[in-house]
Amino acid sequence: MTNALFSSDEHPASENSNPFGASAPIVLARKWRPKQFAQVVGQDHVVKALSHALDAKRLHHAYLLTGTRGTGKTTLARIIAKALNCDQGISANPCGVCSSCTQIDSGRFVDYIEIDAASNRGVGEIQQLLEQAQFAPTAGRFKVYVIDEVHMLSNHAFNAMLKTLEEPPPDVKFLLATTDPQKIPVTVLSRCLQFNLKNVAPDVLHTHLVWVLEQEGIEAESDALHWISAAAQGSVRDSLSLTDQAIAYGSGRVTNSAVQSMLGLVQRELLAKLLRDIADHNPQAAFDSMEECFAAGASADAILAEMAKWFHQAAALAALQIESNEDPTGTVSILADKMSAELLQLNYQITVLGRRDLGLAPDERTGLEMTLLRLFAFQPTRAAKPDPVGRVAARASAAS
Repeated sequence: MTNALFSSDEHPASENSNPFGASAPIVLARKWRPKQFAQVVGQDHVVKALSHALDAKRLHHAYLLTGTRGTGKTTLARIIAKALNCDQGISANPCGVCSSCTQIDSGRFVDYIEIDAASNRGVGEIQQLLEQAQFAPTAGRFKVYVIDEVHMLSNHAFNAMLKTLEEPPPDVKFLLATTDPQKIPVTVLSRCLQFNLKNVAPDVLHTHLVWVLEQEGIEAESDALHWISAAAQGSVRDSLSLTDQAIAYGSGRVTNSAVQSMLGLVQRELLAKLLRDIADHNPQAAFDSMEECFAAGASADAILAEMAKWFHQAAALAALQIESNEDPTGTVSILADKMSAELLQLNYQITVLGRRDLGLAPDERTGLEMTLLRLFAFQPTRAAKPDPVGRVAARASAAS
């Protein structure tokens, strides 16, 4: 099967060196880490801009890469460093085989310096870095400094680096990475070329996982990879780490049942039964269905998260006629038919708030039970239809 994200020669090459010996496998997140721009997953807007700038030799002195964990900030920084220092010249396609490229990939290039701002946040560490930046590169064309989680630097450290960041030596490049750009002073932001990495869509992650597991020769069920892609929440690294965990959990295979058990997910049939019990206003049956979900290994957080998702889909179906493509049980249609738009909105809010308050409950079972009770307590009562004949008979009987 061909991955639509890559051509046959554009997939990430696996790690060539294993510090633990040939018999020890490398985790998937490291083994399939992209080494070229074309291999980066789900960040086409950033890759396109960087590639054009490198090919045109329009080089900025400082780049800021922002995004949540596992979206490729440090990976892009390494590829940029290779593009700047490749023995074949500056381009968006570093060769990957010269001494500069291989040493940057292995973290042994003397002019490529990665710093973790969380543990080197003081003004002293930054001043030492800036003093070293004044010296010419030893082996490469540029000296590249990568400062990860740069928002963790102290205000004094930021102030110390402002002048150098604005007018660094011509052979020095700064690559700053952060998950929280709001904490970076505006004076620093204005001196950097900023690229915002987005969370990778679940379907893109799913396609990537299919390709990786095909290369690994590991059997995987599509539904299992669907759950992993959703649980990764946009992070490529998290998706590969969860896949590693699923392989170990499933004894070398990635199966739907193993992944659902591993993640504490709710089987669709059990959740559908629970939601139908709520739609039928049957508290006892709903509590029985809840017990079945717990017996299947589901967590209260997962149950409420899935319930909120299905209430949302039902509300979208009722208001906008948006059909759900993730509902083979037909439960979304049942919810949309049996509940008013206002009740669907209310139930969604109750489940979301119930999930938020799980940490405050005495235990997760109590939190889930109270959320279910709230769903029934706030459903409108079903008043009997008017019966004028009955009322007339009742008044006549009272008069006599």
